[in-house]
Amino acid sequence: MTSSAESSKVIVSNLDSFVRRSLPLQEPKATSQEIRDRSSTFVANIFPAATPEEAKSHVHHLRKVMHASRPATHEISAYRCMVLKAGKTGLAGPEDFELKTGCDDDGEQWAGIKVLKVMESLAVLDAVVICSRWYGGIMLGSVRFTHIETCVAEVCRTFKSKQELEDCIAMLSTLDDILKQLRAELAVLSGTSASTSSTDDSPGPKLKPPDYTSWTESDIPKARRLVTAREKAIASVKSMIAKRSATGT
Repeated sequence: MTSSAESSKVIVSNLDSFVRRSLPLQEPKATSQEIRDRSSTFVANIFPAATPEEAKSHVHHLRKVMHASRPATHEISAYRCMVLKAGKTGLAGPEDFELKTGCDDDGEQWAGIKVLKVMESLAVLDAVVICSRWYGGIMLGSVRFTHIETCVAEVCRTFKSKQELEDCIAMLSTLDDILKQLRAELAVLSGTSASTSSTDDSPGPKLKPPDYTSWTESDIPKARRLVTAREKAIASVKSMIAKRSATGT
């Protein structure tokens, strides 16, 4: 006959198994290279997180799902989230938001604040970083903090690069739409078709349907140049529209 305590353990174990099977896989935005030192292993993951609650859910997911088969000794985490102030809508601008931060040593004393400091130094926002350590039985001393900071800095830099690429692609998509609309307007004023206007005297790059899906962080310099080129093309087409509208030709 099993005791109530044993029954509770069985229920919790079954619930954890169910959670692991049912939760959708949350992929990290970046994962660091492993650092191994005297049987200890360190690796960091970074996830987007808009709120402290979302950040904590990622920590839970990493521990209970991603590392379920090989639990880490410590899941050291920190988050920085820009959230709406209570009663605010965000329409008033930056004043409606406040920075929420937090960290957790998870038994590795002083490690959480180390993670947070790296995030602050690299201006990482709306993210949670979790540095996992599998303890190998040999105490490493202060060098363990160096390993943690190295792993955290790697994923933070990758996160920032991916974020910049996503921002550039979003900007390019918006600018492409604006330029297409302006060229159509110029075509009407010029008495030509919109398709002709993209190959006649309208300035800027001759656009074909853009595809940015294969771009990686190495394409960021190209993306920056294209954003500048699109902005110049838009300014030129607007100038031509203004002139033709003024002259009626």
